[in-house]
Amino acid sequence: MDFKSLKNIENRFLTIRLYTLVFSSLCVLVTVFSIYKSYDFAKQQREKIYVLDKGKSLMLALSQDASINRPVEAREHLRRFHEFFFSISPEKAAIESNMQRAFNLSDKSAFNYYQDLLEKGYYSRIISGGIQQRVSVDSIWVDFKSYPYKSKVHLTQHVIRASSITQNSIITSSQLLNAVRSDNNPQGFIIEKFTVLENKTVSSIKR
Repeated sequence: MDFKSLKNIENRFLTIRLYTLVFSSLCVLVTVFSIYKSYDFAKQQREKIYVLDKGKSLMLALSQDASINRPVEAREHLRRFHEFFFSISPEKAAIESNMQRAFNLSDKSAFNYYQDLLEKGYYSRIISGGIQQRVSVDSIWVDFKSYPYKSKVHLTQHVIRASSITQNSIITSSQLLNAVRSDNNPQGFIIEKFTVLENKTVSSIKR
C-alpha cells in the first residue's frame, strides 16, 4: 500500500513537472513571438514618413532603399540631358536655356562639345534658317556593374526645315557619377566624358 502511494505521488510529480515544462515552453514561445511582432511593427512604422503639406495636413509616404531606384533614375537623367542638349529651337534664348539645363546635368565635356559646335556656326545656321530640332530617345544602356557607370544612348533626331524633314541617328557615350541632388539635378548624377559616337542622316523627306 505504501509502495502504491509512493508510486502515485511520483507519477503526480512527473505529471506536474511535465505540465510545468509545457507551460514554460508556451510562455517562452509567446514571449519570442511577441518580441518578433513588436520588432516587425516597429520596422514597418520606421518605413512610414509623415509629410506636412503646406502646414495644413499630414500625408503618409513610404520610405525604401534608394539604391533600388538608381537604374531608373540613371536612365531618366540621361533622357533629360539628351532632350535638353539635342532639342533645339531657332531662338538664341531658347537654345541657351536648354543648354544651361543640360550643363547642370553634366561636366565640362558637354560644354566643350557645345562650344565646338558654336564656333563652327552650327547654332547660327539653325537660327538663321528657322530650323527646328526634336529628339526621341530610342534606347538607354547603363552598366551598373562597375563605377563610374558606363552608358550609351541611341537617339533619333528630327530636323524640320521649311523644305524638308530629315531624320538623324545619334549615338552617344558617357559615364555617370553620383552627385548631390538639387532642384537642377533631381536624380543626383553627373555625366562625364560625354562623346558623340555617331551622327548620321538616315532619311530625308521633301515637304
